[in-house]
Amino acid sequence: MMVRRTGFIILAFAGLAACGPDLPESGPGYNSYDPYRAPGTSAVIPTAPVISSEVLDLSGSQPRVTSVAPTPAPVPTTSFDAASVETRSVVGSPRNVLDLRDQANEAINTANLAGRNSGAVPVQASPSNPAPAITVTPGANPQLSDENDFKAVSSERTIQDDKALLERNRSLYTVVQPGELPPRPDGSPNIVGYALKTNNPVGRPMYKRSSFRAETKYARACGSYASPDLAQAAFLASGGPIKDKLGVDPDGDGFACTWDPTPFRRAVQN
Repeated sequence: MMVRRTGFIILAFAGLAACGPDLPESGPGYNSYDPYRAPGTSAVIPTAPVISSEVLDLSGSQPRVTSVAPTPAPVPTTSFDAASVETRSVVGSPRNVLDLRDQANEAINTANLAGRNSGAVPVQASPSNPAPAITVTPGANPQLSDENDFKAVSSERTIQDDKALLERNRSLYTVVQPGELPPRPDGSPNIVGYALKTNNPVGRPMYKRSSFRAETKYARACGSYASPDLAQAAFLASGGPIKDKLGVDPDGDGFACTWDPTPFRRAVQN
């Protein structure tokens, strides 16, 4: 008897389970997103259901049911001004700013060139251009003298005028005779005066010199001067030409290193 009752209970539970509805998560199409991915498909906000409110009458009458429509939620809207966006993109772009600056610089340069121009049409340099016309007026050539043009000179002055001009120029001409060179203010040796006082050529021994390490001293001493003139001045200041304390005159000609008095002597002769 107990076995029959247990079997009957199991069959009753099985029948109730078969009659129950399907679970939402196990129906067809679950976990399928194809309908949402289809073009033109957008999410639809469901309409809020009508809320029923029940007004109770404490006096014992029947309750009244009224419907209250919910207030729709505001939909946010975004304004879009295409003209303003286009204007900002054109005016504010770096490329257009550079173009405007180049145009302004070109206008300024054109105005400056126009102000410097005298109004004449500029000449375009070309090998095919004809030679410019040169008008020469007798007696009014600013580039060439017309002293050799007898007609031009005769129209300006006479022979007597030329004679008077020549006499006047001769009276103003003064011949300066050469004299002794003035001494230097600082008392340093005058190499030009020394060159004019001597007459021996370069390389002729005039003074006695020691040959001990002469070439070594000569190379080291002369290499310390920037020019032969400075070496000659130092040689004379240290007791030369009689003494050669610096070792710059090993041959004893009286001229230090490579200094040569010949150019100064020729200048006086000419």
